[in-house]
Amino acid sequence: MRLRIPEHLAIIMDGNGRWAERRHLPRIAGHHRGVEAVREVVSECRTLGVRYLTLYAFSSENWGRPEDEVKALMGLLVRYLASELNDLCARSIRFRVIGETDRLPAEVAQVLRETMERTKDNTSMVLTLALSYGSRNEMIRAVRSLAGEVAAGQLTPEAIDEERLNLALDTAGMPDPDLLIRTSGEMRISNFLLWQLAYTELYFSEELWPDFSRQKLHEAFAVFARRQRRFGLTSAQVADQDVHSEENCH
Repeated sequence: MRLRIPEHLAIIMDGNGRWAERRHLPRIAGHHRGVEAVREVVSECRTLGVRYLTLYAFSSENWGRPEDEVKALMGLLVRYLASELNDLCARSIRFRVIGETDRLPAEVAQVLRETMERTKDNTSMVLTLALSYGSRNEMIRAVRSLAGEVAAGQLTPEAIDEERLNLALDTAGMPDPDLLIRTSGEMRISNFLLWQLAYTELYFSEELWPDFSRQKLHEAFAVFARRQRRFGLTSAQVADQDVHSEENCH
């Protein structure tokens, strides 16, 4: 079977804390080890030709975690971006952020802006971190934005369609994910890209995120390659489309 690489891969990186607790280590140790998994997955996705990689790094609900853990996570994020900037540029990876970034500490927000500015012209892959992100909040902000345009007479209610709403979301300009991976054995999407995941293939891995390796990524892609994405059509219709697509390629 032909290997099919998702154009847009989204990942819920779950299990850092449990990884540490099982080893009787502080929870932050799991997050440190999780950064190594991030490096490996980003590198492999770039090598395989993934065009968009979106990582759920810190949710809106994560602000409710113990203050010392949140502070440590913010510091880890700053150090990660500082250490990876040169590599992102060398690999021509563009960096983006989605979420309520105005809630982030000033130091973090500054490093994010600098990283996005330095990588804005890179073209090989877009790496997006979802930080202080919640999909319901994202949709509320999008609807408020559109309502403001309607109130100002800049937009009619009839003009609001899927495309217009897409443009109002944090992910504007990005295709919807083809594949979502969630680690740690949990089988839910936890308020992540609810609108964008409408037709995304879901893959749940038993591995805790710090143990998610290049090999596990390949296994997920192999499962993805075996799936038929129908988008509401029948299998026969999809097969017919694939035949016509291959004929046009020749």
